[in-house]
Amino acid sequence: MVNLTKLAAPLDVGGVRIRNRVFLAPMSGITDEPFRQRAHAHGAGLVVSEMVASGELAKGRAGFNLRIRHSGLPVHMVQLAGREAAHMAEGARIAAGEGADIIDINMGCPAKKVTGGYAGSALMLDLDHALSLIDAVVGAVDVPVTVKMRLGWDEGALNAPMLARRAEQAGVSMVTVHGRTRCQFYQGKADWRAIARVKEAVSIPVVANGDVSSPEEAADILDQSGADAVMVGRAHYGAPWIAGGIAVAAAGGTATNIPQSPAALAEYVVSHYEDMLALYGAESGLRQARKHLGWYLDRHAGGVADDSRKAIMTAFEPARVIALLRDVFSRDPQPLNLRSAA
Repeated sequence: MVNLTKLAAPLDVGGVRIRNRVFLAPMSGITDEPFRQRAHAHGAGLVVSEMVASGELAKGRAGFNLRIRHSGLPVHMVQLAGREAAHMAEGARIAAGEGADIIDINMGCPAKKVTGGYAGSALMLDLDHALSLIDAVVGAVDVPVTVKMRLGWDEGALNAPMLARRAEQAGVSMVTVHGRTRCQFYQGKADWRAIARVKEAVSIPVVANGDVSSPEEAADILDQSGADAVMVGRAHYGAPWIAGGIAVAAAGGTATNIPQSPAALAEYVVSHYEDMLALYGAESGLRQARKHLGWYLDRHAGGVADDSRKAIMTAFEPARVIALLRDVFSRDPQPLNLRSAA
């Protein structure tokens, strides 16, 4: 078993110092500024923006500036997706101009709306084209460039080691590998041992991703993959503190800033809700916050009455939503799940 303390050590990514080796994964529609700020405050070593479509960013589409806006954190990392080199280069320049310290290229998203446009993990079907995008981004900015990928498109094309090796030769500073193929989506168990083949193919840092939600799983993925760091994604639904909790545990500590009572959790959720309204405006913020409210309820208040849940998820008045949240989380008894990752 690998010693978990490895994750507490800093990591150099193209000259950018990362405080520890437990990262928040970029998740579309989830890892916006309020979410990243919380994950960082809990101790995550690196937080990544939600995926940003380079074409829309390059064209100046309204709202995309919010996805790349600097949130004041020590390291600002922006993930770009796309299939056209010119758009990827321009998107990288815009992100760097907004203060991005690291640019990540998405070559792992399995969503049909992304792969259908020959972006995301579809790029693993054509490594020459994938490299043309990497070359364009590396040539456009002076900040480190990283790539996030899957094991391959399917079991017959496990070409992540080849893509990683070529990416390193093109100037990429780090690669992240999700231990599934695109065709698996999120089904089955991530193959952590398969990530080891990528680690063997390159000398740059490799980040292992897939099915990590606890210090024990973080230790296991390091042991099986030999990776330099871990990235945690969906485990954060309703719990922005998971990566930070793992990092704190790796350092031998106990997380102290995770809500430990129903009242504290209620205020935590309300604060997250209010920050989303402030960022997006009341109308858009109401809609975008609902998935987070649903996850908080599912994870920590599974016994909430159907009518209360429906009211929270459909109300259009922020004050009413806030009152309902405080009421739900203050009821006694409530089957709250406040266990931290640490």
